Amino acid sequence: MKKITDETRIRVVCEHIQNGRTLKSLAAEYGVSPATVSNWVRAYREECLTNDEQKSKLELMEENRKLRQQKAELEKEILFLKKAAAFFAKEIE
Repeated sequence: MKKITDETRIRVVCEHIQNGRTLKSLAAEYGVSPATVSNWVRAYREECLTNDEQKSKLELMEENRKLRQQKAELEKEILFLKKAAAFFAKEIE
């Protein structure tokens, strides 16, 4: 089994928290079990309870994820509205 560095663990945790990657997909990519990834995430969240700097980073990652989700939803709505506008423009002609 290969040794996983602390830097890699943090990268995996960030991918999960900030980008919404699943534990299963991360585990497959890094050659560890999903339970291991879950343990890393839990340990990071526990560390954030006592480390203000890490807590700030966690909050920023979570906010970033929410904003990305909202952006994606708004882009879908804009696309729908563009299609609807084009449809109704044809009806008027």
